[in-house]
Amino acid sequence: MAQTQLLNRQVVRDMREIEKMPVVPLKHRGRWIAAAVMMLVAAGLVMSMVTNPRFEWNVVAQYMFDPSILSGLLTTVWLTLAAMTIGILLGTLVALMRLSQNPVLESIANGYLWIFRGTPLLVQLIFWFNLSALYPKITLGFPIGPNLGTFDANTYITVYVAALLGLGLNEGAYMSEIVRSGLKSVPNGQREAAEALGMSSFRVMFRVILPQAMKIIIPPTGNQLIGMLKTTSLVSVIALEELLYSAQLIYTANFQTIPLLIVASIWYLVLTTVLTLLQHFLERHFGRSDRRTLPTAAPCDDAPTAKGA
Repeated sequence: MAQTQLLNRQVVRDMREIEKMPVVPLKHRGRWIAAAVMMLVAAGLVMSMVTNPRFEWNVVAQYMFDPSILSGLLTTVWLTLAAMTIGILLGTLVALMRLSQNPVLESIANGYLWIFRGTPLLVQLIFWFNLSALYPKITLGFPIGPNLGTFDANTYITVYVAALLGLGLNEGAYMSEIVRSGLKSVPNGQREAAEALGMSSFRVMFRVILPQAMKIIIPPTGNQLIGMLKTTSLVSVIALEELLYSAQLIYTANFQTIPLLIVASIWYLVLTTVLTLLQHFLERHFGRSDRRTLPTAAPCDDAPTAKGA
């Protein structure tokens, strides 16, 4: 017993000696060397871009706010937002179908994913643009029953409709997996507790499950939105005058290919920065519950004190 007490006293003395020792921060020389090398490389790249006359920055400045470029920029923005809206709504519906206990709905959702995730987006855009070759007349109705109307495909499947169909339907396939993973991340006990309180399935989904799943859904959705912004450049193959196609029309006339591509790239970077900031604030909004801390309990006045304190 006495030996144990002596050992404990020695440990306490050693700990006190360690506490008195000054804290010496580690010197991360490798980090500083790597940072210096990267700064030199970055400075070299910037200097080469500024001093290289082949970049023709004066031409870039001339066309930054050209009416054709700005018109293509607006087309890119609305096409991104419209296609992403279609993708989110359709993806949510397909995710719910995949989580359904109905085998028919689940099979239809799996077939949709198989088709639109299994074929390239470029092929889908060209297919929708040439839909009139397969269906010159589009009839809305049921296999057995009255028809709701017949439409001319060449008239109604315009380049804008083809772009929205291609981008929106393709995005819906990927968004469905994002939404499904978010919904499955919520414990089943949350649903069971809400149903035990008498809440309907609709209220359980939109008042209990979805708000908790948004923390999982928003980060990849933000990436998909930024990806959609850049993916809209593919619609240039069907002659939709978005940002890239507007730049192409200009440089095919004046042969200033590199400066016009730089103009388009700068505008893509500006839009990407705005969307990144928006994603950051949305993540903070839906993740605010994770930042809450419980208040520290004040010590009780009548709490017993240790002897000898």
